[in-house]
Amino acid sequence: MKLVSWNVNGLRACVNKGFNEYFREVDADIFCIQETKLQEGQIVMELGENYELYWNCAEKKGYSGTAVFTRKKPIAVSLGMDGVEDPEGRVITLEFAGFYLVNVYSPNARRDLSRLDYRLEWEDQFRSYVVDLDRRKPVMICGDMNVAHQEIDLKNPKSNRGNSGFTAEEREKMTQLQASGFIDTFRHFYPDQTDAYTWWSYMAKVRERNIGWRIDYFLASEALAPNLEDSRIDTQIMGSDHCPVVLTVSDALS
Repeated sequence: MKLVSWNVNGLRACVNKGFNEYFREVDADIFCIQETKLQEGQIVMELGENYELYWNCAEKKGYSGTAVFTRKKPIAVSLGMDGVEDPEGRVITLEFAGFYLVNVYSPNARRDLSRLDYRLEWEDQFRSYVVDLDRRKPVMICGDMNVAHQEIDLKNPKSNRGNSGFTAEEREKMTQLQASGFIDTFRHFYPDQTDAYTWWSYMAKVRERNIGWRIDYFLASEALAPNLEDSRIDTQIMGSDHCPVVLTVSDALS
């Protein structure tokens, strides 16, 4: 079974930059996107009749938002986190027989860190939410989590220390999440791989020189470790300032 996650940074724009071609080529069973930047009904996706589409749109137009396109029929779908308002459309959860899938677009602390306190509170709520799910059945988490966890996960760690996405506080929240029973699947397979990034600034030639950050993840409950087959980053795919990440798991979960 193949799962894909991609922050498309505006789905309508990405569709004009090769989204559909990649979607057909990668042939995912479940395809999760972040930063749709639209309201439901503002786009018609021609993905084939085998796919069901689920949207969590932000109340603010042209902002945030998540979606899941799946040909594996879920038992249930929920938007947001239990008991937590989600006006920015940041979380969609699909329940399947053998696992939960949580598609997430974590808040950005902003360049001036004006949203850092909100971000840290949100992280605690998110960790509590997925840990509670994990008590019921295993969980896969995917999405733009807006943090480079370790120094290996960005090109210039020294000059970015303390910046949004690489503050000690944000990194510690990712440490706490993984310590709660979740595997960073890419590092599970490639613990020492350098220059493996999923986001690049739009500044001139930054992507050409691979001056990037790895902030898009697939995390999985430790119970799913025997089912993990591979985790990869499709760095060659353009159309957004992020590239897709792909997780392959055994068909025993399908």
